[in-house]
Amino acid sequence: MTSFDVDGLSVAVPCSSFHEIRKSGYEDKTQKKVSVRQEIRDGLKELKREIKNWTEEVKEGYTFDPITGMPLPGEVDKQWCFDQNTNFDDWVVTSDSDHNEGYSTSSLSISPTGKGLFSGNLSTQIIKDGKVKKAGYCNFKSIRPQKSFKRDSFHDWSGYTHLVMRVRGDGRSYMITLGTAGYFDVNWNDQFHFILYTRGGPHWQISKIPFSKFYMTSKGRIQDAQEPVPQNRITSFGITAGDKNNGPFRLEIDYIGLELDPSHTETSAYEQYKVPYFYAGY
Repeated sequence: MTSFDVDGLSVAVPCSSFHEIRKSGYEDKTQKKVSVRQEIRDGLKELKREIKNWTEEVKEGYTFDPITGMPLPGEVDKQWCFDQNTNFDDWVVTSDSDHNEGYSTSSLSISPTGKGLFSGNLSTQIIKDGKVKKAGYCNFKSIRPQKSFKRDSFHDWSGYTHLVMRVRGDGRSYMITLGTAGYFDVNWNDQFHFILYTRGGPHWQISKIPFSKFYMTSKGRIQDAQEPVPQNRITSFGITAGDKNNGPFRLEIDYIGLELDPSHTETSAYEQYKVPYFYAGY
């Protein structure tokens, strides 16, 4: 507890109140309340699982071979494969209609060919509530990796130069989003994007995108001062449909992987510069 004076009154506030919470997304209003006894039971079960996860982490730390763990040039290391065994609890699918901000719908499922299928209907129609000004997006992204005892973790892709995807699209353009976690709260909304262009038709395509081509945004705004992707602090991977074209969309995904190309030495494809101070009114 921490105490301080306000207008001569001594006020006690828990120290946790001074820790800024990472606010993102929307409040989950569907969460059901449970009894204290049930919370204790669930907590003990979860504690057992977390101890097991921690044990596996310790074993992995002792048996990890840094030589065999290094990426091999030209080989694709698949991070996610979509098939009948895919656990869709590892992915979050959202659209504007989920938050009463539009009429778009989307889903992530298995296609008739046994691969991942991101599909739905995109609508730019605006709900007439006097608040929403734009609509028309569908998105899915991976959940953030965690260590045992709910500790935040990251995808460490620092040994790779390219993101590789095998997809079969419908001719639309989709946006790839890499979520990152900065050290300071001002960086919590930083994301990196690049466009996934699909050909359409019956044939699969392999898209190989350098990490140096991803551009940085904050709260959806492209930043003047661009930075390279912090590949050792990736928190999520996502794909968004939002090209403002009304109608159904369909994107099949075989795998999402990484590749090392030693000949690619570019760090960032965009100009690195500082905005003059007088732009901000100084």
